[in-house]
Amino acid sequence: MESLIPPERLEVIELSTPEKQRYARHLTIPDVGIEGQKKLKAAKVLCIGAGGLGSPVAMYLAAAGIGEIGIVDFDLVDFSNLQRQLLHGTGDIGKKKIVSATERLSEINPEVGVKTYDTRLDAGNAGEIAEPYDLIIDGTDNFETRYLSNDLAVLTGKPNVYGSIFRFEGQVSVFDPSRGGPCYRCLFPTPPEPGQVPSCAEGGVLGVLPGIVGCLQTNEAIKLILGIGEPLVGRLVHFDALAFRFREIKLRKDPECVICGESPTLTELKNIEFACDMSNRPGLKEIDVHELKSRMENPEPFVLLDVREHTEIEVARLPGSVVIPLGELPERLDELDPAAELIIHCKAGGRSARALAILTEAGFENACHVQGGINAWSTEIDATVPLY
Repeated sequence: MESLIPPERLEVIELSTPEKQRYARHLTIPDVGIEGQKKLKAAKVLCIGAGGLGSPVAMYLAAAGIGEIGIVDFDLVDFSNLQRQLLHGTGDIGKKKIVSATERLSEINPEVGVKTYDTRLDAGNAGEIAEPYDLIIDGTDNFETRYLSNDLAVLTGKPNVYGSIFRFEGQVSVFDPSRGGPCYRCLFPTPPEPGQVPSCAEGGVLGVLPGIVGCLQTNEAIKLILGIGEPLVGRLVHFDALAFRFREIKLRKDPECVICGESPTLTELKNIEFACDMSNRPGLKEIDVHELKSRMENPEPFVLLDVREHTEIEVARLPGSVVIPLGELPERLDELDPAAELIIHCKAGGRSARALAILTEAGFENACHVQGGINAWSTEIDATVPLY
């Protein structure tokens, strides 16, 4: 396998004595050695996301001696991150993730350059951000950025090292049409229906899982940079943490893929707006948490419907709420009175909007949902209600 690093870039790369000491265990591997370590030092890797997957990816890239690590993230560190996002610590609560990430990486390896992008990746900035880098590592947790990362990699001819996690399961692949493999759209041409796939925030994730999957992603990136081994191009590895079982799935390139197929119709980056988040859909009546508080203080009766999962209810619950998880709602409509006023809420507003659409289609005319969900209630009304 050919290395991603062009030979002319290696001509100006030297290893200092401290670097030789730092990477001694690499230098004694015949497949790495001095030349391989120079390739790692010459490499530039873009990490999209500094969260669960981005944490082990960035830390092990830094420890390996990657010359420049780019990190795209605009989020702040909060307590719920600390169970899995080891780039950040308790003292970093409230900081920009790119700030705490830079501090942590500089402690791991001050020889490595870290360039940060405090922005949401979109069609307008993605090309310019990605231009200097040799490969992209996708550590995202939403479909909009995942599809955009894929399209960015395909259109720029860079490998896309993909990973995803949910509860006890994860998967890893290398999407690289330039090497004859498929891209993410070959597998998933269209996004899931609203409410069909819960996020990690909604469904949960075992804290150690992103560490395992992120390390597998980093392993693939290092192999591509060194030009050794067999990359996961055309293969996807699924990991089940409960059964401790790895399963390999062969992937095929779709000749009709809209971006990497024989006659592509998607030839430039476009912002991806999917129906996965319905919280801002026109025509859906919504109220904010302050209006909800007023209604709860008013004696006029209404039904407060909570469409989160039962495990989420155990973490935080508003008094007097009726619990019917979104996935069970279509089969349990007979438990609700179509004539009653319904106010629906969830964690952040997405699932409650979907529930409102389901109820509206079923003839419930006096219903609305709460913008921002129980998270907004916690931050704006009652801080004793835990954020999660």
